[in-house]
Amino acid sequence: MSNIHPTAIIEAGAQLGEGVRIGPFCVVGPEVVLGDECELVSHVVVAGQTTIGRGSRIFPFASIGHQPQDLKYRGERSTLTIGNDCIIREGVTINPGTEGGGLATVVGNSCALLANSHIGHDCRVGDHVILSNNVMLAGHVTLGDHVIVGGGAAIIQFARVGSHAFVGGLSGVENDVIPYGMVLGNRAHLAGLNIVGLQRRGFSREDIHSLRRAYRLLFGGDGTFVERVDEVAAEFEQNTVVVDMVEFIRAGGKRSICTPREVQEG
Repeated sequence: MSNIHPTAIIEAGAQLGEGVRIGPFCVVGPEVVLGDECELVSHVVVAGQTTIGRGSRIFPFASIGHQPQDLKYRGERSTLTIGNDCIIREGVTINPGTEGGGLATVVGNSCALLANSHIGHDCRVGDHVILSNNVMLAGHVTLGDHVIVGGGAAIIQFARVGSHAFVGGLSGVENDVIPYGMVLGNRAHLAGLNIVGLQRRGFSREDIHSLRRAYRLLFGGDGTFVERVDEVAAEFEQNTVVVDMVEFIRAGGKRSICTPREVQEG
């Protein structure tokens, strides 16, 4: 049974799961789906074709699913999907997709989106992602699983951040960040591997050692960058964590790979 405060507005057509809790002065649009045990604490607005998974909690003054901040948007129907067990804190804004990005924005499971963070249209955010206060994701950004973004950081449109990467606070990210990498600064540069994060998540010493060697070869070896990627791929073809890094680089995107300050791509 749902618990809905009498001041909340639930528009006809909204679908509420079992045990949903909706606090004072919330507004839920007619095409919204709230999973079981979701909670809107108070003063939350959820609009558009938005689906929120089981057990997610949204705090006051969050604006979820309103029209994308894209001047090319012409009212096309698009979606926003948020996974299970997410924490969405005060003032967070998340926009649905646009025609230019596949008409969908997706946020994974067990994410923590802290106060005043923003996820733009057509973003793809993995599971267990943490966005600290005032983080800004432009449109079409992709974040892998277990990414942590420090407070006040901004990530440019179409950038990719690989799984288990760390983006330092106040960083301005204008290039792709390799999986397991750590970037700092404005404009952000690659500052090594996210060793602390890897240790906390139980990566073996052998995998961390392999990643360190692969990193040194990629960004400090001889030859062009493409040649170094091929060498690392050949040496570590049986190591899944290094293979993840190589595949991310080879997949490419609209942005270059973020490198250490003293390294230029060849």
